[in-house]
This record gives sequence, C-alpha cells and structure tokens, in this order.
Amino acid sequence: MEQRRVVITGMGPVTPIGTGTDVFWRALLDGKSGAGPITHFDASEHTTRIACEVTDFNPEDHLERKEAKRMDRFTQFAVVASQMAFLDSGLTITDENADRVGVLIGSGIGGSGTWEDQSRILIERGPGRVSPFFVPMLISDMGAGMVSIMLGAKGPNLAITTACATGTHSIGEAACIIARGDADVMIAGGAEAAITPLSVAGFCSLRALSTRNDEPERASRPFDKDRDGFVMGEGAGIVVLEELESAKKRGAKIYAEVLGFGMSGDAYHITQPAPGGEGAARSMAHALRNSGIKPTDVNYINAHGTSTDANDKLETAAVKKVFGDYAYKIPISSTKSMTGHLLGAGGGVEVIACACAIRDGILPPTINYETPAPECDLDYVPNTPRKADVQVAISNSFGFGGHNATVVIAKYKE
Repeated sequence: MEQRRVVITGMGPVTPIGTGTDVFWRALLDGKSGAGPITHFDASEHTTRIACEVTDFNPEDHLERKEAKRMDRFTQFAVVASQMAFLDSGLTITDENADRVGVLIGSGIGGSGTWEDQSRILIERGPGRVSPFFVPMLISDMGAGMVSIMLGAKGPNLAITTACATGTHSIGEAACIIARGDADVMIAGGAEAAITPLSVAGFCSLRALSTRNDEPERASRPFDKDRDGFVMGEGAGIVVLEELESAKKRGAKIYAEVLGFGMSGDAYHITQPAPGGEGAARSMAHALRNSGIKPTDVNYINAHGTSTDANDKLETAAVKKVFGDYAYKIPISSTKSMTGHLLGAGGGVEVIACACAIRDGILPPTINYETPAPECDLDYVPNTPRKADVQVAISNSFGFGGHNATVVIAKYKE
C-alpha cells in the first residue's frame, strides 16, 4: 500500500520572541533575543538568573478565566497554540470528520509549576488543601487531552515525552499516523512551561545553563567558542498536519510537505550525547532514507544547537558523518540563539521556522556567533538572515536519555 502524502496546513507558535507565525518569523529574521532576567520567581539565589520567558501571553485573552485556572501554564500554551494553528488551517470539525482528526502534543516535563505550587500547599497547609485539579493539571498528556476536548477532535489522541526531542517526535509520529491512514488530520507539536524555581535549580546543578546573567541577550550562542550553556525557554509550537488529498479538496494553503521522519537511541548516557554524535547521525540518516532523498538534496538544517559544549560539537560531527564534504555547503542555523531552549516545545517551534524558510526563501540566523570554535567549523548562518532557495529542510532534536529525532520537510510540489 502506497503511503499517503502529508502536508502542513496550519501553524501556531507561542514563543519568547512572539506569539503567532508572522510575529515569530519577523523576530527570527530581525535577530531578536527573547532572553532577559527571570520574572516568574525570585531567582536571586540561583546561579543562573536569566531565561527566555513568554511575555506577551495572557491566558484570559484566549480562555475563560475558570478554564485557564484549571490548566498548568504548559497546557495553556498548548491549547492557545493549537487554536491558532487550527484557525490558520481553515479546518472545520464536524460529526462526519471528528474521528479522522487527532491530536499528538507532548511535553518534556509537564506541569512542573503545578507540582511545585501544590507541594508548597501540602507542606504549609496540609493535604486537605491540595487542589482537586492537581493531578489533571500536572500530567504531561493534558495538553493533548484539552486540545481534543476543546476542538472536538475524536481521532488518535496521545502524548509523547522524550525530553527535548518531544516536539519533533510528536510531529514525526503524527505524520506517520496520517501516512498509514489512521487519521486525515493531526494537530501536533510540543508545549513546555518549566521556568520554575525547582526546574531551574536542577539545570543549574547539572551546570547545563549559561551563567551570563549580566548579558542575557548574548547568553545563547550556539556553536560559538565562548558558549557556556543553554538558556531555558518556554512556549509551544503546534502544526496542523493533513493528508494531501484532504487539503487539496478543501483548497487549503500548504506551507510545506513532511517528507519523512527518523529517530534513534544513543544507548549511552542519561544526559551526554553519544561519542562522535553517532546517535544523532543515525537519526538524520534514517530520516533521509525514509524521505527517499539524497543528502545533497538538503538545502537547510535547523540544528538542535543548544549552546552547550557537548551538544554543539557532537551535532556538528554528526552532520559531517551523514553529509560528508557536502556538510560544508549546507547552511545550518540554531534558532535557539533567539528563542532559548524550549525543551519539549523546541521541535515544534523549529519545524515552523523551517516551513517559513521554505515559504519565503530566507534562512534565519544564528545570533551571537562571534568566535568560531575549532570543532564547530560549518556554515552556521552567522548573525544575519540569508536569502536561499530552500527546497528541503531538516530539523533536529535530541533529548536527555539519548532520544534523537529528525523531521524532513520540503516545498510542496504536485
């Protein structure tokens, strides 16, 4: 049986540099940093006191106050981003098609803010004062659950949790669900809201975060010699994936086609990538095979590019392993230099960036790239956007636990 083609017909980013596709994309091309001092809590005793917070988001602008109070912030992000993407797609869910519309939205951490708030209530006021909504607000699948409920999508409904690979795994698997015929439409991506006292403290203890507290806008600097860790971000990146004939039948606009998906496991370490980036390389190679394209067909890579020492040099090594000499001809950028690292939401936001690059023929830059690192010697589109004919783009995401995911998207052709 021939696999069905899958296209992107709607997009909804909620990010530290803007909410909505047009605002988000303009900010990327302007090289805008979303980093600043943490305002969600008093971070004065943390070694890292900066993050990329979503500052233009009021849940009550989009949700009834009662509904919003019963959702963790990550679920609010998931619901609002999904509403935007669904509206953008022009879809309508009816009794006839509801069971052919599914949701696959993951979160790397889930309701960490709810966990911390309710833990304080338990300790200070006792078990009887813990909210009856604690469990449904906490669990990582509630983004997908609430989107399904609010939109009336009765098809496949699930959540994936693979740390920082979550958003990419979610979009890749959702595309597979459509390709094999189990749904015609999937609302897919990731959501995260983990800029909380305990989560930030944990990453500080891992020494994974940048401590460039006096220069937050310059702190996220993927592939740069002076990088010193990632900057935490929050938000959501959701796309509407649709079977091609369904999209054509209703005259939908098509941003791009999902050509393929690859994934792998490092089987190496809980936080460190495998030596030589071999796990990341296998993920990319599998995605290319699954897409039926050659390495030289790729025009752009949106890198995982976290701004940590190990990730950036090993992802660079992985690209060289897969693409050989052609690696030096592929433009690569890390939009995390501007958004920060949205953890489980990162992959969703970055697929949207790839789709915009394909649509407009412009590559977003890697900002703060000032001093080349010896082990990072590829073309990272430094500091300014670049015009390019992008026919095929890949987006990489790698997560703690050795989870690797790669999505290949392309300009739609009949």
